Amino acid sequence: MILTVTPNPSLDRTYEVPALDRGEVVRATGERLDPGGKGVNVSRAVSAAGVATLAVLPLGGVPGELVATLLRDQGIVAVPVPVAGHTRSNISVAEPDGTLTKINAPGPELSADEAESLLTAVAAGSQDADWVACCGSLPRGLAPSWYAALAARAHEAGARIALDTSGPALLAALAERPDVVKPNAEELAEAVGRPLSTVGDAVKAAEELRERGARAVLASLGADGQLLVDATGLHFGSAPVGTVRSNVGAGDASLAGFLAAGGTGPQALAAAVAHGAAAVQLPGSVMPTPADLVPDAVTVTSEVPLDRALMEPAA
Repeated sequence: MILTVTPNPSLDRTYEVPALDRGEVVRATGERLDPGGKGVNVSRAVSAAGVATLAVLPLGGVPGELVATLLRDQGIVAVPVPVAGHTRSNISVAEPDGTLTKINAPGPELSADEAESLLTAVAAGSQDADWVACCGSLPRGLAPSWYAALAARAHEAGARIALDTSGPALLAALAERPDVVKPNAEELAEAVGRPLSTVGDAVKAAEELRERGARAVLASLGADGQLLVDATGLHFGSAPVGTVRSNVGAGDASLAGFLAAGGTGPQALAAAVAHGAAAVQLPGSVMPTPADLVPDAVTVTSEVPLDRALMEPAA
């Protein structure tokens, strides 16, 4: 069972438009409303893969009620932790060429009691979890050390920790030796404090995170593919992608595929790549199902192309 933690969930509305013209009336050609937040997306993708999941998240106000309803309608078992503030609402605008414009609200500020209630709910659920996936930014009111405290409690309960966050929260949690961290290229560059121009740069940065405490690093390198650095060595995975409709949640789908496939080694990396490639070809934050995956199109190799320039260098 995979338990997900989303400290700052959202109600996500996605519009597909012919073009985004600033200052003009833009008529959408498509619209979606989804429960959002990185951990929520992981639960949705894990559930679609047929793996048991439990979503722990703080919810408040009418938007929070709607998030709970949408999760229930999708068959996701949720453990809502009531908070006084209103769950945030986010807007994404997707253009035909794959350009995505996102407006993310800050979300509510959690009190000290609400933060502790969230930790308590995670600790209780961790008793039956194989993995605890800690995902996304921390809301106002939670210190950067909050994920570290969560990781310590989950490890005590016998669960493995997957961490998908960035900045001070990522760095603080490394001391608790998360079993896998999943940064994208920009987050990886931020963590080590230097730009990444090649796949080799990303490998060195991932190895540095392992030296700081991460047991494994699953790094998303955008169109270049994904990199796994763990005790089994270095592995690089990629897959061809047709038309990109939306990259919202693609990294979350990748983490879900990785964990659902066991969370270690090249086989799990191949599942992560297949899920990520499928997700970017779906609208909004739709999570892929097994029917959307093309595992035969995935290539995983231990001969990592260290000198390859990244299509999207990370500053």
